[in-house]
Amino acid sequence: MFSGAFTALVTPFRNGEVDVEALEGMVEFQIHNGIHGLVPCGTTGETPAMSEEEDRLVISTVVRVANGRVPVIAGSGSNSTDMAIKYTKMAQEVGADGSLQVAPYYNKPTQEGLYRHFATIAESTDLPIILYNIPGRTSVTISAETTARLAEIPNIVGTKEATLSMNMAMDIKSLCGDEFAILSGDDPVTLPLMALGGHGVISVASNVAPAAVSDMVSALLEGNWERGRELHYELLPLFRALFVETNPIPVKTAASILGLCSDEMRLPMIPLSGDNLDTLRRVMEESNHLLPTPEEV
Repeated sequence: MFSGAFTALVTPFRNGEVDVEALEGMVEFQIHNGIHGLVPCGTTGETPAMSEEEDRLVISTVVRVANGRVPVIAGSGSNSTDMAIKYTKMAQEVGADGSLQVAPYYNKPTQEGLYRHFATIAESTDLPIILYNIPGRTSVTISAETTARLAEIPNIVGTKEATLSMNMAMDIKSLCGDEFAILSGDDPVTLPLMALGGHGVISVASNVAPAAVSDMVSALLEGNWERGRELHYELLPLFRALFVETNPIPVKTAASILGLCSDEMRLPMIPLSGDNLDTLRRVMEESNHLLPTPEEV
């Protein structure tokens, strides 16, 4: 159901509030540069530091501006099953096309607990659901076997795979089949994951390089491995520079350098500075041909 390059959107802030005008411009920037879909209110969007009202504002704005041109998969997960249901119903109300559901963080449920969490959410909504498997942030891994059980639920249609394990990706593919979407959750492993049968990426880098990332994924989906590999290696320095500090600090800084939004963040996140900022600026200059500006749209 979902394939291609999806941008895990940053949330622009100005003077402590969501900058709706900048967000509208970012959505247009993404679509005009060929991105295949948008994912607001994920980790990259600083949603842990946002209110329910702000989540609604961001998701509804992205849906409104996208206007059906690309699918919008809203981050609406929580480590509370009840809250995840509440946020997912909100996302459905404002017109999202799908829901990204992160594994419950901090409380570290068992595999059976994970299954019941996601199954209960799926029962509460008509939205297609993408699981989000990122143990580096949640301290819990959705096993391939649990993923396969969940894939039997009709509206659980894929997973954002961010374990960095190709063994995990292969196991999910073997157990869930071709129809279950496997999307990379980490830009540098999109190429190898797609070589194993993955369907695309939910990308951080495409906030600033949407055309290059979508071109790479499109080439790989078309079986043009030479072109996809070429773009992968062109993008690799940028992929790495965007993680010199915790995401989304570098990518929001990069977006501000391009003039897409301010670098204002919500504590405990703080803007990039010092040697890491110098590194990011240098890599962006070297990757300038991959980085369209809003004026070029």
